[in-house]
Amino acid sequence: MKIAVVFHSGYGHTKRLANAFFDELEQHDAAQNTLIEIDENGDITDGQWSVLDDADAIIFGSPTYMGMASWQFKKFADESSKRWFEDKWRNKVAGGFTNSGSMNGDKHSTLHYFVTLAGQHCMIWANMGMKPANTKDADRNDVNYVGAFIGLMAQSPVDADADEAPCQGDLDTAKAYAKRVLEVTEKWVG
Repeated sequence: MKIAVVFHSGYGHTKRLANAFFDELEQHDAAQNTLIEIDENGDITDGQWSVLDDADAIIFGSPTYMGMASWQFKKFADESSKRWFEDKWRNKVAGGFTNSGSMNGDKHSTLHYFVTLAGQHCMIWANMGMKPANTKDADRNDVNYVGAFIGLMAQSPVDADADEAPCQGDLDTAKAYAKRVLEVTEKWVG
């Protein structure tokens, strides 16, 4: 299987989340996984576009800024329309993750944007496949403490350095979601 993770990170927190997700992929399936970081201008290379075109699954990642994905990610998404015209991503598995400074932070808007992007490309969405940590005994370092179902949500305090946030619970949630993406992709690709 070939899984590509394409993301933008403004301050390093979303990159840390992407790395946790990607490291888990590598633990279970080191075949031909690729981590692609969208640069500060919203660009990736022609070679990286080719990697996405050849992937079995594409996972989208972006911080949530002002209730939506970063402009750099949106530029990437707009440029993916060239793939849309040729159905290059049709029937690939898709998934997504986001991070914001608040517990809510309107992260759902970003994930719904990813789902819409995947739908426009006729991709198959891989949800979280896990329950939230929502009991009285739950704490911030539990898996899926933020309680997401559609995709991975993480939180990083705005005054935290990238080496201290997101918290371990969110990083562990990223790893659990990576396993889910592997499971869905294996079933779909065969």
